[in-house]
Amino acid sequence: MNLRHFIRNKTGVKCCCPVLECIKCVIKLLFDVSSRMQNVGEQGHMALLGHSLAAYISVLDRERLRKLTTRILSDTTLWLCRLFRYENGSAYFHEDDRDGLVKVCRLVINARYEEYASEGYAVLSSKQPVIYQSASGRPGLGQHLCSQLGLPLSSLCTVPCNTVFGSQHQMDVALLDKLIKEDKEAGKLPLLLIANAGTPGAGHTDKLGRLKDLCDQYSMWLHLEGVNLATLALGQATSAIMAANRSDSMTLTPGQWLGLPAVSAVTLYRHEDPALSLAAGLTSSQPVAKLRALPLWLSLQYLGHNGIVQKIKHATVLVEDELSSPVVLFKFSQEMSLGEQLLQLVPASGMDVVELEDEGTCVRFSPLLTAAVLGTQQGDVEDLVEKLSELVPVMSSTMCLRQDFREETHRHSPSLIYVEELSWPGLGAVRYEPQAEGIDESRRKQELEKINTELLKKLQELDTDIIFSTGPEFGTQENCIFVGMVTEDVDVSELVNTIATLGRDIEESGRLLENMTEVVRKGILEAELQLQKANEEKLMEEGVMRQLPLVGSVLNWFSPVQSSIKGRTFNLAAGTVLCVTVNIKEF
Repeated sequence: MNLRHFIRNKTGVKCCCPVLECIKCVIKLLFDVSSRMQNVGEQGHMALLGHSLAAYISVLDRERLRKLTTRILSDTTLWLCRLFRYENGSAYFHEDDRDGLVKVCRLVINARYEEYASEGYAVLSSKQPVIYQSASGRPGLGQHLCSQLGLPLSSLCTVPCNTVFGSQHQMDVALLDKLIKEDKEAGKLPLLLIANAGTPGAGHTDKLGRLKDLCDQYSMWLHLEGVNLATLALGQATSAIMAANRSDSMTLTPGQWLGLPAVSAVTLYRHEDPALSLAAGLTSSQPVAKLRALPLWLSLQYLGHNGIVQKIKHATVLVEDELSSPVVLFKFSQEMSLGEQLLQLVPASGMDVVELEDEGTCVRFSPLLTAAVLGTQQGDVEDLVEKLSELVPVMSSTMCLRQDFREETHRHSPSLIYVEELSWPGLGAVRYEPQAEGIDESRRKQELEKINTELLKKLQELDTDIIFSTGPEFGTQENCIFVGMVTEDVDVSELVNTIATLGRDIEESGRLLENMTEVVRKGILEAELQLQKANEEKLMEEGVMRQLPLVGSVLNWFSPVQSSIKGRTFNLAAGTVLCVTVNIKEF
């Protein structure tokens, strides 16, 4: 199957480019390799195929390469602009999803500072540029921009979010207006605003329409990024998201939304001067640079418009309300553990843990970022809800009983020690301390490890639903017993008493065995001494002559010796060796 037939079969569009005929064999080979790959959908195979094709196409003669890459770039740009309702836009394809914003900032600097091309950064000293970003934006994004553009951090202005009215994750428009006025009065130049169409943590969208009006008022550039930009492809999108088509630029990550591996990010922008776009690096005269669009070009051809919309729609429907933000957050006192357990129980859900400034640690379900890659289905969401309804009551009861567990453990001190481990989601952790005295530190550590290892084994053999373990894989505590989550009907006092009793029994058994070992050792030494003494007495009683092999046999035949055999018994209770004499008559 050649590429022309493939495109005709999958999209209904006839491919008439003669250049594509020469790669028929390569296409067949790559399809054979990609068909053997696991955990990658067919659209993923197309994306990977695009990278291989790009390397092959790059060795074509320059004229054919120029025509082919120009066609691929223009088609992909046109499809993306129509798909995401961004008319008359241009596209820049880049590996680092921050690189598009860096190039856009350079474009705006070139446009606002006429002498920048000849004078460089010296012209910025007269009017320092200011880049505004939301406090809910991506961490480190503003610092990265300043580093790449050679700007001081004072050129970065972080705008707080609403705290009284509206969402706590939306940029405060009134405060932004005030900050811009203050910067203008200080002789600075408001340059660019970075707004969110889906904040990285909570997925909230800024008031894009009002922000665009404010940017027009102060001749500022508006750049958008965020996961909610994907919903522009749907038949119905919220008015807040629809305002995104008025922005000056936006960064899209279709690889995440469509489950396409190794597909570059795309920055769509509008600007009338191609020379400034070339100076900023948004366009390139090198045909090979345009081949970055090829993996996405192939994937879009394969999926088609309906396939793309269906994938995005499927991800938004998983949260049951496709018109709102397709991100769901859970707030619980043990979010890290809850997120990890949900991910283990329902791996296809793509649950993760995020840190928000006001809410703290939360568990996040964001299917637009994970559903296409993991293949999340409605059944996975139902399993997630079921597991969540099971885990939350158990975790709540565990949290309520943790203080009781701590207090009961302290009552059995010093043999039982409570170990503080804040990251442990279960009831708590304890360590049994041996009470032996007069032993060195190394011996004490050996006893400690031995007793707690045996105690953990005994606890795991109990007929109970409670899980006992050695704790987290990368935990800092050693020789501890970690008690898992419990239900509300657990008797904490009885549980702690059982742990202490088992530990004490193991310690006493160990001491008894150690004492018996020492008694046996002393008994053996005593028996050896008695045997040696008996041999000496036998030698004195019978004489030396009888010990000689030949002479002794003759003497014993002529004159037999009346001897007695002394047996020995070892009394473990008394710890002594007792002698028993038995007389044997020689016949």
